[in-house]
Amino acid sequence: MYRQNFCGCHWSNVEAAEERVERARQRKQKKAEEKQAKLRSLTTSDFDYDLPQELIAQTPHPTRDGCKMLVMKRENGSLQDRIFRDIYDYLKPGDLLVANETRVIPARLLGNKHETGGAAEVLLLRERFDIEEKTSTSAVWEALVKPGRRLKPGAIIDFTREQNDSLSASSNDPASTSDSPVIMQVEVLDWIEDAQKGERLVRLTTPLDSLDEALHQIGHTPLPPYIKNYQGDEELYQTVFSREEKSAAAPTAGLHFTPELIERLKEKGVGFETVHLEVGLDTFRVVETEDPHEHHMHTEYYSVPQKTVDAIKRTKENGGRVIAVGTTSVRSLESAWDNEASELVARERQTTNLFIFPGYTFNVVDALITNFHVPRSTLMMLVSAFSSRDNIMKAYRHAIKRKYRLLSFGDAMFIY
Repeated sequence: MYRQNFCGCHWSNVEAAEERVERARQRKQKKAEEKQAKLRSLTTSDFDYDLPQELIAQTPHPTRDGCKMLVMKRENGSLQDRIFRDIYDYLKPGDLLVANETRVIPARLLGNKHETGGAAEVLLLRERFDIEEKTSTSAVWEALVKPGRRLKPGAIIDFTREQNDSLSASSNDPASTSDSPVIMQVEVLDWIEDAQKGERLVRLTTPLDSLDEALHQIGHTPLPPYIKNYQGDEELYQTVFSREEKSAAAPTAGLHFTPELIERLKEKGVGFETVHLEVGLDTFRVVETEDPHEHHMHTEYYSVPQKTVDAIKRTKENGGRVIAVGTTSVRSLESAWDNEASELVARERQTTNLFIFPGYTFNVVDALITNFHVPRSTLMMLVSAFSSRDNIMKAYRHAIKRKYRLLSFGDAMFIY
């Protein structure tokens, strides 16, 4: 009798425990479903904020690593005001920094229409290797062209050194450059199907030994549209570790590093590796659809070297953190993740249109160094996915109240 009661009580306790586990599982599932439903209901307006024009940095900080840095813990949103070089205090031996090594090309070209001499401007966006084979003196690019629709397919634009030395092509006196040697010609080919901002295909040709040489003679570094009349050193819009010139915009989170700071971090045992993502001007554009899931994400070329993949795997195995320097590094690393194999793999000049939105599961990145971003942008959505929308909006309110300098030439955030 005692044995029977014991067995009955035992199984009753087991059943009760199983019921508690099942109820807990259901509560957890319901909570997760409610969270996902809330994330799906987010609109573009949820990533908007009032951007004070006077806080948009118009010049770089006098010292790269002397800018402000807002430090935020991603799990609870706690904030600290620091200086960027203090990043040294937050990184540990065994951590790994991964930065975008791309360099901004002198992509802004000022010239004159071949037939009339009227002023024209070309802004190179990205090279198109799929249209025709590139040579040292000829290549096809996507570009923004002014005066836009008045430049029909077949139109030719001439570029001389004198035109670009003054940063303005003269439409009032086209003869002023008629005797100057043409350094480059651009032929307008066609409109790009489904282009959002009137992008065109253009062919660049030069009589010089290479297009790179021609671009460096006549081109100017394209700055974001919210930076007005900057006349300073264009090299300050390049990171100190930049290499191959392929981008139309800088990976701005990397602007805060100096060679000395990188060396100090390496001496501490912090690793430093690179990826390559060719940043386009779409990075500055706001999302125009109220439903962000209807947004057409732009495509960019990226590469993740095997050396970087190996360093990340070693870091993870040894308990270190992977710290992405900038949103372009985040997109590169997360794009290189192989979901089927559940591992990071090397990529060589692949394309990505990865749209990181709240609810996204990060597979590679553990911490993020970033700048403050334009309202209603995909970058606001990315950083909100990494922490939370509420934490990010709180951080931006704090930064604005404390007069942080914002956007490309502005101050930094460290989210960990």
